[in-house]
Amino acid sequence: MKKVFVLDTNVLLHDAQALLRFKDNDVMIPITVVEEIDTFKKDLSEIGRNARQVSRLLDSFRAQAHLIDGVQLPEGGTLKVVLYSEQALKRLPPELRADRGDNRILAVAMQLKDDCNCPVVFVTKDTNLRIKADAVGLNAQDYESDKVSIEELYSGMDEAVLPREQVDRFYGQGYIDVDGDFFDNQCLTLVDEGNTSHTAVGRYDAALGRVLPLIKPPKEGLWGITPRNREQQFAIDLLLNDDIQLVTLVGKAGTGKTLLAIAAGLAKSADEGSYSRLLVSRPIFPLGRDLGFLPGDVEEKLAPWMQPIFDNVELLLGMVDEHGKRKRGYKELVEMGILEIEPLTYIRGRSIPKQYMIVDEAQNLTPHEIKTIITRAGEGTKIVLTGDPYQIDNPYIDSSSNGLTYAVEKFKNQSIAGHITLMRGERSPLAELAANLL
Repeated sequence: MKKVFVLDTNVLLHDAQALLRFKDNDVMIPITVVEEIDTFKKDLSEIGRNARQVSRLLDSFRAQAHLIDGVQLPEGGTLKVVLYSEQALKRLPPELRADRGDNRILAVAMQLKDDCNCPVVFVTKDTNLRIKADAVGLNAQDYESDKVSIEELYSGMDEAVLPREQVDRFYGQGYIDVDGDFFDNQCLTLVDEGNTSHTAVGRYDAALGRVLPLIKPPKEGLWGITPRNREQQFAIDLLLNDDIQLVTLVGKAGTGKTLLAIAAGLAKSADEGSYSRLLVSRPIFPLGRDLGFLPGDVEEKLAPWMQPIFDNVELLLGMVDEHGKRKRGYKELVEMGILEIEPLTYIRGRSIPKQYMIVDEAQNLTPHEIKTIITRAGEGTKIVLTGDPYQIDNPYIDSSSNGLTYAVEKFKNQSIAGHITLMRGERSPLAELAANLL
């Protein structure tokens, strides 16, 4: 049966194309939503961009017919802007004040439910508004077109139980053909069925139908960094493989996501010269109360936000050598053109060729922002996205709707992409205990 979907403002601000995502069902936009979108149109953020795009989309439909009468959608449904009336407002319980936008939107949805003989679904990303809608008898749902279940997120790893001779053959010839339903570039642990302690690790190549050995770092490590667990071995293989142009690393605090990525980036750009430079960036979102505007030029304003990157680079460089002398700092790498650290604010419109690009804290980005970043990649560029979906500072996304998990799910079977979920914290025993207990 055809359904009627009533959309809240935050749905359109989250996804400007939401109007077109309900197939042949009817989409209703309360006039209050149009009013609220108008207040965001001058915003310079992603929300403002979506508000302007929604306005343009509604205007294009308005050119076809009156929105108040209904306009045919491409998939067969109808788009309509709905006015609220005094009669609709009287349907609200006395506790819900009629002068609030959320409550007027609720009133329109309740009126449609009473007047329509078909299912009416109120769609909003506002948790409290879903609770209020449920309290007044509406079917309320979250907008989930781009949601990824965090509990079922692709880990990038799997096990293959094999006879002993096949595991031995992998060590002997350097590869092994396997039959199994594995994703391209999935990292595998080959387990001897007769002795589970007899194992091997490799990466599955779907084109060849075989497991290949992992790329190992030099004996001295990547700028002194060596893998401490199996997941880090898998991550280093993906980070050092030039054929894999997109790598996503997900893990809790202290698992080594950023440090491994920067170490691999410096090794590939500064040591091997495979890339012209290492470009490191991160979104700017404060933890807790914002301090307001920061003084100084662009570099000075960015310093507090980029300090975690600086800390990791300084750790890799080593501030003091064995003779007690100070080694090069990150500023010298910047001056030499090997390292560039910048915000994501000005990335739109750029083309970034032959660079090793790391986007840290990518869980704070929306799916559209992730798309904007990845589509900047020019010829020969590798992009690494790192983050923890459980530590999100952006108020408009959550662990299931952020751009990082969205990218993991969309690219999980692509030949030029790889993913690893890092489980074990290696920063310190205290950091690992805090990540598990708090």
